[in-house]
Amino acid sequence: MTSPRAVLIADTAVTLLAERGVRGLTHRAVDEAAGLPLGSTSNLARTRAVLLTLALERITEVDADPLRPLQAVSASLSRQAARDVLVNLLAEDLHVRLQASRNLTLARLELALEANRDQALRARYDELGSGFRGFAAALLTAAGSPDGERRALYLMAWCDGVLFHMAAGAGRTHPPTRDELREQVELMIRTLIDP
Repeated sequence: MTSPRAVLIADTAVTLLAERGVRGLTHRAVDEAAGLPLGSTSNLARTRAVLLTLALERITEVDADPLRPLQAVSASLSRQAARDVLVNLLAEDLHVRLQASRNLTLARLELALEANRDQALRARYDELGSGFRGFAAALLTAAGSPDGERRALYLMAWCDGVLFHMAAGAGRTHPPTRDELREQVELMIRTLIDP
């Protein structure tokens, strides 16, 4: 994000998406919730499409932040170190997304559904998601996966399924503990690396 006001507007849009859904996200609602003068959000994001994209980019920025230090070193890790990083990173990331960052997860799910009706949003959603897939593929390859690119798709689908099930689906009332997530992640990584 380019300015503190842009971050405030994007963060407020994310919160509103999580609380009210896509229909509850309006420029006026963002201005009111952020305590900004009316018209501030419109000034930054002229259209609804731009506002949705701003929220998506903010979610991606927050989600990617903890990964940045690892991206530079992922290719140089030993097999065991890459496997350990995958397990630790995914277990912690899923736990955070289901607990402290649950609003980000709900907002991302809202945007994923909206992207099915908005081609421009879909293109941006897929473009931003490819960065995460590429990082997962690099770590899986370093960990010894015979086909890191293809198996990264499986891993991303599994993670998305866990997040949907536990944040918005039937598992919402019984979110897994950190240890339970770690056990699930270890099983998934073993399955992807040692078929």
